[in-house]
Amino acid sequence: MFSSLDVSTSGLVAQRMRLDAISSNMANLTTTHNEAGEVHAYQPKFVVFQADEHVQAMDGAPGVKVASVETADIEPRWRYQPGHPDAMKEGERKGWVAYPNIDMTTETVDAMEATRAYEANVGVIEATKSMAAQALRILG
Repeated sequence: MFSSLDVSTSGLVAQRMRLDAISSNMANLTTTHNEAGEVHAYQPKFVVFQADEHVQAMDGAPGVKVASVETADIEPRWRYQPGHPDAMKEGERKGWVAYPNIDMTTETVDAMEATRAYEANVGVIEATKSMAAQALRILG
């Protein structure tokens, strides 16, 4: 019975990592340079899940784990803003600013989906705890 808690816990951890990546993407929606001050649009991050065979329910269903947190290698969105301090100073894109190519609607939907999955895992944990308590009442 407690292996189901392990599977649900693995889901909680995975969805928390996914929410961390999504919130980072949302927070950096207008970031046009990196920590070193170099002009470089923020690249969105996404989480890759994989089955975790080390965590299994009694019926053999595997848990989940984060395989990696990847950075999307996509073209930034360009806006012509010649007065912006991060605007390109020379070349064919002179006066253009590179903004992250992040769709706020997609990030919001992904956050809602991750939140629902997190809530579902919490629900399974609560149901497991309730069944264990009932079993103890019956035995006791």
